[in-house]
Amino acid sequence: MRSFLPVLSLLLLELDAHVRALSFDVHVRERANTLTRRATGSHTVPIANTHNSEYIANITLGGREIPVLLDTGSSDLWVTGSVTNAKDLGKSVSLSYAVGKAAGDVYTADLQFANYTVQDQAFLLVQDTSSFSVDIKAQGYEGLIGLGPNTGSVIRDEVDDATGDSVLDRIFSQNTTSSNYLTILLDREGDPASPATGQLTISELLPQYTNISSMPKLPVTKVHKLTDEDQHWQVLTDVNGVIGPDGQPIQIDSIVPSAPDGQLVAVFDSGFTLPQVPRAMADAIYGRVQGAEYNSASEVWTIPCDQYLNISFKFGGMEYPIHPLDVSSSDFNMVDSTGNTVCVGTFQPITSAFSLLGEYDIILGMAFMRNTYTLLDYGNFMENVANDRGDPFLQLLPVTDVAAARQDFIKVRLNGDDTTGDSSHALLPADQMQHSPISEAEKKKQYEEMILSRWPYIFIGCLGFVIIVAGLIIWRCCVHRRKKREAAAASMRLPDTTPRSPNPHQISFKNLENGDMEMRESKGYDSYRGSDYRPSFASSRTRV
Repeated sequence: MRSFLPVLSLLLLELDAHVRALSFDVHVRERANTLTRRATGSHTVPIANTHNSEYIANITLGGREIPVLLDTGSSDLWVTGSVTNAKDLGKSVSLSYAVGKAAGDVYTADLQFANYTVQDQAFLLVQDTSSFSVDIKAQGYEGLIGLGPNTGSVIRDEVDDATGDSVLDRIFSQNTTSSNYLTILLDREGDPASPATGQLTISELLPQYTNISSMPKLPVTKVHKLTDEDQHWQVLTDVNGVIGPDGQPIQIDSIVPSAPDGQLVAVFDSGFTLPQVPRAMADAIYGRVQGAEYNSASEVWTIPCDQYLNISFKFGGMEYPIHPLDVSSSDFNMVDSTGNTVCVGTFQPITSAFSLLGEYDIILGMAFMRNTYTLLDYGNFMENVANDRGDPFLQLLPVTDVAAARQDFIKVRLNGDDTTGDSSHALLPADQMQHSPISEAEKKKQYEEMILSRWPYIFIGCLGFVIIVAGLIIWRCCVHRRKKREAAAASMRLPDTTPRSPNPHQISFKNLENGDMEMRESKGYDSYRGSDYRPSFASSRTRV
């Protein structure tokens, strides 16, 4: 995330510093039988919302209640301040995020979350948060809980036993009687029709959204084999799976080498305030809006706040419309080049995907996830179970009604006066669309991604070229040696001084009309015996 955003962007960007491995196969590790389920109570957690930029829930760690940011894009738990009754494991870890680093020592303490208790849960205790570009405590949280696959945990790589596994992995490894899934519903601040608060559940569904179980199961895709150590919650869009504000599909080629034609790889990350999309897609959404500007300093599109835009995404044959209050945001107090207050376009050009070697095309953050009730099934992401729980998948239930959302926009942004059909709000013709500039840094990332993500093909091509060149060299050497041998053999032969006609003779006879015999010539072949030359003769039978 950019420094002007009051949010922690939770996608790890330093791959070389934090390498994690993924396998969909089941790997059984020693289990820590330390989880207990409370006898009563729901496994539903209320989610607080800070200006549509952070979603926060409470955990209890070592007896202290701590508000933590909910992040489906990472897998580690860290907190600031002090935790009583915590045990220092003598290990240090540094976690890199887009807006700073969380560094400190690894401890364990008892943890309560969603009405579950986990004993001796490993976490990172961070004392210094000055590297962050925001004051996290002022934003309402004092730590972060990673809800991604266990294989993405950096703490897990440092700790030798199951206490280092992620919180969800610890819960699910003992929760053998229930399905291992998490659901998330996010509210929208400033929308009168939005739920009062968001909700998170573990292994149970919100009663009003149980029909999510009938939604298509979207299989989680493995990341590109070159970087398969950085797995996320990611699925494929449908072919032409993003519909622009003109009602037409936005056709973009994927940068992921393994992606099928026409489909894009989308990551679901509750830690991103603004979803990230290919630059050409962001341009297609905002570049035809009258009064739109691209702010190069903040690397975001801005548009007039009264501009109504309707876009949607398609997954598994279902269409998921985006609320117009989520297509642009009035939460950032930005102005355009003339000093007028403008809204930030929430679907912004992505640059991090290139630095990650073409793992994905889109990061669907909060502005998308507010439009779905999301179920994340961990399947055999679970490493501490011996039985196969199936491949992980997502299910998405659309919760935005297009007609109702339009009325919400009119009420909130237009003060109840529907001017969305005015000529000043009409999209410009396609040939007048603005295009955001590509920075030199992004061009470099694109070039690096193009080379590194396709290195197997480049390697095979180079290897083939080397084999061909080596073959040609060997062939030429063989030809040269053969000619040398023939020349040497020719130089050893004695000179031939025996006169001969161009062709040796074979003699045959023909019975002529006058009864005389005529000798005829026919071709014969030379026969060499060392240095001797003898003509070869053959005679035909005399015919009368």
